[in-house]
Amino acid sequence: MNFGLIVGNRGFFPDHLAQSGRSEMLAAIEGAGHKAIALTPEESKYGAVETRDEANRCAALFRKHRDVPGASIDGVIVTLPNFGDERAIADTLRGADLPVPVLVQATPDTPGRMTIRDRRDSFCGKMSACNNLSQYGIPYSLTSLHTESPDSDEFKRDLEWFAAVCRVTKGLRRLRIGSIGARPTAFNTVRYSEKLLEASGISVETIDLSEILGRIARMKDSDDAAQAKLAMMKKYVSTSGIPDVAMMKMAKLGAVIDGWMKETQVAISAVQCWTSLEEYFGVVPCTIMSMMSENLMSSACEVDIAGVVGMHALQLASQTPSALLDWNNNYGDDPDKCVCFHCSNLPKHFFASVKMDFQEIIAGTVGRDNTYGTCVGRVKSGPMSFARFSTHDREGKIRGYLGEGEFTNDSLDTFGGAGVARIPNLQKLLRYICERGFEHHVAANLSTVARAVHEATTRYLVWDVHYHA
Repeated sequence: MNFGLIVGNRGFFPDHLAQSGRSEMLAAIEGAGHKAIALTPEESKYGAVETRDEANRCAALFRKHRDVPGASIDGVIVTLPNFGDERAIADTLRGADLPVPVLVQATPDTPGRMTIRDRRDSFCGKMSACNNLSQYGIPYSLTSLHTESPDSDEFKRDLEWFAAVCRVTKGLRRLRIGSIGARPTAFNTVRYSEKLLEASGISVETIDLSEILGRIARMKDSDDAAQAKLAMMKKYVSTSGIPDVAMMKMAKLGAVIDGWMKETQVAISAVQCWTSLEEYFGVVPCTIMSMMSENLMSSACEVDIAGVVGMHALQLASQTPSALLDWNNNYGDDPDKCVCFHCSNLPKHFFASVKMDFQEIIAGTVGRDNTYGTCVGRVKSGPMSFARFSTHDREGKIRGYLGEGEFTNDSLDTFGGAGVARIPNLQKLLRYICERGFEHHVAANLSTVARAVHEATTRYLVWDVHYHA
């Protein structure tokens, strides 16, 4: 990540603290593997920002890096090694005009070193800085503790969290989603508003399923793209017992989707499945979608565009694959456990072990031979974050909910891709979902990043998102 750095300073507080504070923060940012863009000591006193001229100089530096490919600023860190000049900080951010998250950090005083030579008063200065940012209408984030040193474990965790906030904010604001096929008639639950998504910078590129099938019909079995996809599938998952004809159909489907996504520059997708592809093409798209999600190109079934936004947000935060699941069943009489299931296109990252098989639910209506390609396995145990976003047309806003729990090792005898999830106060969450009319689909990620996604979506995208405590 590339972070713009504003070092606060205030003349009647010890200047040497601004000098040492700048060095400490630069070391913390670079030590975490990120880059810092900041004024040098030659460009301002100690490389800090105090005067109007220094604020203008820092704002110009940030603007210079606003749209540089590979070096644009992803977020801004405001560090207060002493009280800091709150006006200069706010003026810098206003002048830079960067639509990125801002983190405000203040360094603590040390008992026994609070004479006029070493007193920081950052504890107080942080409140003044935040007050001015509020007056200017500039959104900002806070560290977990009111004051914490740049070299502390607390700040290391906060910096990691803030980097995730920046990735989610940036990744959703200019997102392009591929909508492959029409919404299945039986799934009113996945309706959504393209216009509300567009208002948040999320565009949807559509293609009719007939165009996908038409391109497949023109593709020869010997096509390089089809053969490459076939080899990738065999390497990706066990395909023992899967007919060659089904494998070739899946390979062509994957090759065509890959080509269309590259052509239209879409990052993620939602695919029509139930039951058009099975009846008129003869396979399920699950493995192809699983492979895309595994490669951080999240893909949701049943054209659940809002669902894949949740998948992508969690993936941006954790930098690991996401899945789309059903809140599917109770687990015995434990009120905090449930079965999360899909039939399934879960990425391989989710499974303890996985193989390709036929889709047992759809096979009952279209026949087993038309449903090869699903990924069957048990979701491995570990922490999980979940997210659901939805466009609320009547209120004209995007809303959602987020939270964290875990997948357990509890026994489960079923088909598809499934796991037992334990979520504290699950019954309260389920009531919230039903009372507010949310969908039965939920995005999941094997991580603990819900708070970062919540910060990005509520503070910087200004969505109405509930955090399940």
